[in-house]
Amino acid sequence: MKTAGFILAGMFFVSCDRQESMSSEKTGDIPWIEAKESDWNEIQFGGEGSAQWSDGVLHLEAGVELTGSRFSGELPEMPYELELEALKEVGSDFFCGLTFPVSSKEECLTFIVGGWGGGTVGVSSIDGMDASENETTTYGNFEEGRWYAIRLLVEEGRLSAFIDGKQVVDVATEGRKLGLRPGVIEYCAPMGIAAWQTEAKVRKLRWRSVAD
Repeated sequence: MKTAGFILAGMFFVSCDRQESMSSEKTGDIPWIEAKESDWNEIQFGGEGSAQWSDGVLHLEAGVELTGSRFSGELPEMPYELELEALKEVGSDFFCGLTFPVSSKEECLTFIVGGWGGGTVGVSSIDGMDASENETTTYGNFEEGRWYAIRLLVEEGRLSAFIDGKQVVDVATEGRKLGLRPGVIEYCAPMGIAAWQTEAKVRKLRWRSVAD
């Protein structure tokens, strides 16, 4: 994924009426499933930095391009919600590229936080258009050294995403062509975390069903 050399102006998050608490009524006391450290494996993209766990935190070193880790354990099944915390140590591109399954392990998307120069947020790919081109594209100013709470809600026909409790993605997926951007990001499927030329940290990744 190439970094665009432009200055992002008027950075903002899209404000939506749907509240983050929308899934709480569905989940009730359904337990969270924690992603075990032993189920993660470094991805050999070529030119990658190291991706190592320490004290519950996945440390991603900046690579020539991508650095990441792929999850090899049991996957969440739709409908589900997934959450994690991500931090950018240093870098000018995305510090959280979360690849996740939608209807199956063969149908995956990637939620990008801080791409294309450091401010783009969105989902790749929908109808062949990536996170910088489709209706999920928004922008934010992401500080170095700060943890951001990220949550996805993956439902039949709809995908929602939240950062620090604010909804940044609300897109209908029924009848759409969903898939990963062509290239090495496909190594993250069906679930993985990656950063582009950026040193980052990830922790507290977990998910649970939101079935009625």
